[in-house]
Order: sequence, then C-alpha cells, then structure tokens
Amino acid sequence: MAGGRCGPLPAALLAVWVAAAAAAVDPEQTALPAERSWVQPMTASNWTLVMEGEWMLKFYAPWCPSCQQTDSEWETFAKNGETLQISVGKVDVIQEPGLSGRFFVTTLPAFFHAKDGIFRRYRGPGIFEDLQNYIVEKKWQSVEPLTGWKSPASLTMSGMAGLFSISGKIWHLHNYFTVTLGIPAWCSYVFFVVATLVFGLFMGLVLVVISECFSVPLPGHLSERSEQNQRSVEAHRAEQLQDAEEEKDDSNEEENKDSLVDDEEEKEDLGEEDEVEEEEEEDNLAAGGEEERSDANEQGPLMEDSVSREGVEPDETEGDALEQPCSADTEVTEDALRQRKTQHADKGP
Repeated sequence: MAGGRCGPLPAALLAVWVAAAAAAVDPEQTALPAERSWVQPMTASNWTLVMEGEWMLKFYAPWCPSCQQTDSEWETFAKNGETLQISVGKVDVIQEPGLSGRFFVTTLPAFFHAKDGIFRRYRGPGIFEDLQNYIVEKKWQSVEPLTGWKSPASLTMSGMAGLFSISGKIWHLHNYFTVTLGIPAWCSYVFFVVATLVFGLFMGLVLVVISECFSVPLPGHLSERSEQNQRSVEAHRAEQLQDAEEEKDDSNEEENKDSLVDDEEEKEDLGEEDEVEEEEEEDNLAAGGEEERSDANEQGPLMEDSVSREGVEPDETEGDALEQPCSADTEVTEDALRQRKTQHADKGP
C-alpha cells in the first residue's frame, strides 16, 4: 500500500518540473520556424553569380505598392525554380543603388532574364503563370538582348553603377542629417554644395600637381632654339607664299603675252589674206583690161572699114578707137585703188 501511494508522487513532481522548464524557455525558440524563402537576395558583392546559368531578377523597393503585390507570385515562381532549372533573385534598390544603376532601372518593379551572361528585359506581368510560360516556352529568345554599352557587364554600366552608389550614399547621408540629427534640409543642401566646390578645387589641384610632376621642363637654350626654329619655319612659309604669288603673277603675264602674240599673228594672217585678195583683184583687173584691149583691137579694123566706106579719114577713126580703151582702163584702175583705200581704212583701227 505504501509503495502504491508513493509511486504517483515522483511522476507528479516530474510533470511539474517539465512544465516549469517549458515555461522558462524563450517563447521565440518555442515558436514555429519561419518559412524559408527561395528567392536569393543579390548585392554588389555576389551579383556576378547571374553571369552563369539562367536567372530571373526582380528589382523592388520596400515602399513600392506594385512590388508588394508581386511578392507572393515571385515566391511561388522561386519555389518552382528547381523544376524549371532556373535561379530566382531579387535586388533592393534602396540598399543596392549600384546594382540599379548597373541595370539602369528607372521603373519599379523591374524584371530581367539572364542566360549565360546575356541579359534581357522582361516587360510582362509579374504573375507566376506568365513567368513560367516565359521560361518554359522560351519566349525570351524573341526579346532583343542588352548588348554593347547597355550590358550590365560593360565598362559604361560599371561607371553608371559607381555614380548610382555615390548618389545612394549621399541620400543616406542627407537622411542621417535631417532625420537622425534633426538638421534642417536647407542646411544639408548648403553642406553638399560647399563640399562639392571644395572637392572640385581639390581635384583640380591634384591634376595640376600630376601634370607638373610628369611634364619635363625644357632648358633655357632649348626653349630659345625652339623659338628660333618656329621663327625660321614661319619665315620659310612666308617665302613660299611669296614665291607662289610671284609664280601666279608670272603665269598671268605669260598668258597675257601669249594672247597678244596670238592677236598679232591673227592680224598678220588677216593682212596676208587681204594682200592675196588684192593681188587677185589686180590680176582680174589686168586680165579685164587685156580683154578690153583685144576687143578694141578687133573692133579697130572693122571701124576702119566702115570709115573708108563712108568716106571718113582713117587717121581720125584710129585716134578715137585708141582713146576709148585708154579712158576705160584708167577708170577701172581708179575704182580699184579707191576700194583698197577704203578697205585699209576699215581694217586699220
């Protein structure tokens, strides 16, 4: 009986001790573990993972309502990533401004597809079915890839990433001044303006020092020689210009002379042609005179016969016949001389 009564006591004490131990444990440890996310966060240190294999990336911001609406669809798509043989990642543009600049993200949410380092922009809705069809049916092949300077791996986009990262740091610093420290916004703006001016002057000074260090100054005699060489070169150029002008003048004079000689030769040729024409006219006149004389001589015996028949003296008839051809010859020669004078007078000026 005693043993039966004492038996339940140790069991009750053990139950009380287990209950107390369970109550003393941290409630966070006793809570159910959170569901594991299949989406891999991408940062500036591990983004190069997307250069190998097939990836889908989502750029979002915590304050973006459209991004929050697609979170559940993106998680479902990431769970099926193993069956689709694709990796799924996401980028917070607030925490990683450099990556948003590297991909040149201007709207949120933004989706990108990567296949062996070749990137394409996905412009469809962020719904699981559309995303799955985009991968299964390989619709990404009909999309133009980002090549050249637009590629995230290019040097241009690397510089853009640096600018965006600097702007992100400035924005965080501005929030620290205005929110954490409570400084007015205009004081923060004045601080950034002054810092920009000081930084610009400092960089200019650095460039001047670098140029002075790497540039080798020339000695005095070398500088004098260089000046003399420049002067000689300028004088030589001036002489060349003068020679060219003189050659042009000489060529113009020669052309004028040649034109004058050609004009004189043309005039001489015209004069010779006139002389030939005059000689031909003289020959024609002489031939005409001889013909007239022969005609007169032929008419002489006829007239003598007529005079003898009519009873006229022969001496008178012969004198009249000789006077007529002589008067005709003189008139013809005078007319020819007048024509020549008029032609020479016209050609003379």
